[in-house]
Amino acid sequence: MKDPSGNSKPSSYFSQERPELLARLPNGSLGRLLDVGCGAGGVGRALRDRVDFLAGIELEPDVAAQAREVYDQVLTGRVEDVIGELDAPFDTILAYDLLEHLPDPQAVLRRLRDVASDGALLHVSVPNARHWSLVRDLVLHGTFGYTDWGHRDRTHLRWLTRADLVELIESSGWRVEATAHAPLTPAGSLAERLTRGRSAEFLVYQWSALARRAEPA
Repeated sequence: MKDPSGNSKPSSYFSQERPELLARLPNGSLGRLLDVGCGAGGVGRALRDRVDFLAGIELEPDVAAQAREVYDQVLTGRVEDVIGELDAPFDTILAYDLLEHLPDPQAVLRRLRDVASDGALLHVSVPNARHWSLVRDLVLHGTFGYTDWGHRDRTHLRWLTRADLVELIESSGWRVEATAHAPLTPAGSLAERLTRGRSAEFLVYQWSALARRAEPA
């Protein structure tokens, strides 16, 4: 299957359930949920029993058709173009591996705030721009090392560190409550202890952030 840029991605790319991210969500009901970049609906299938209404936005029409088997509403197109058609508001908004693909992620986060209920939860994930392998490949191999999908997907338009992600979210009308990463290897955990938490910035491929809709000052 090809994405709109013509790059081949395996079908599994669009159907991931993302258990490592869903484990970071609060327990219990998530209310009305919007999954931006919902793919074939893997996340929605995993959360179907915990939501009152399930909506998604997906760029690829064939993939969106699969999500419609599970979601109550799926819009096809760029989030910037179709967000006004959503049956809002939403209590929980997910944007997994999305922001790095957008020309103006801040504008999209602000639009998502407009369709969020008071105190709504936002959960996002992005690739980590400080992973050690990036420096290795640039310095030793003289290449950024683009791939068709994954950490250095050639369709990524932006690269964010943990600090960049927090600043982006909070400048868009949200208040970050926590950041997280997947569990480290035993060696990584040891390095984390020895460096008092600093080494994770270079060892993890991805950061996620939980935020709440902030009220105007």
